[in-house]
Amino acid sequence: LNTQFGIVNRMLGVSIPWLDGQWMPYVSILLVNTWLGYPYMFLICTGALQSIPGDLNEAAIVDGASGVARFRRVTFPLLLIAVAPLLVASFAFNFNNFNLIYLLTEGKPSVLGSNAGRTDILISFTYKLAFGGGRGADYGYAATISFIIFMIVAGISAFSFRFTRRLEEIRR
Repeated sequence: LNTQFGIVNRMLGVSIPWLDGQWMPYVSILLVNTWLGYPYMFLICTGALQSIPGDLNEAAIVDGASGVARFRRVTFPLLLIAVAPLLVASFAFNFNNFNLIYLLTEGKPSVLGSNAGRTDILISFTYKLAFGGGRGADYGYAATISFIIFMIVAGISAFSFRFTRRLEEIRR
């Protein structure tokens, strides 16, 4: 994503400022996060699709279901049972995705009058407050935000466990 030496810009033949401007840092973070998460989701979805019994599709074909109807009534619900909890867990993981933000943009571009940058998430903002802010270390505020992050992720996890139990009951 380097504007002078980056392979993406060289392949495209243009000089795109990936980490500058108002919207391009968001786009670059989204593209890199998608690039990093795609193999995991691909493996999960492929495994879930392979675990769906072929008899169910054959029965739907015998009943006269179209390809769209088979996907909507047979494949998608069974796929959702396996993938939905992992999507929720992936969301919780991305909520704390400090590495991507810090290594790619360090939360920049800066916002005037604020310690938070445009691309900061709560965890990178907390890191700046505790270890790198311009005002010095503000451990109390950083600890409070860390507790809020914990409560949000705990809530997401509780929802995920309940949702997983419901999906397992549906499968039986």
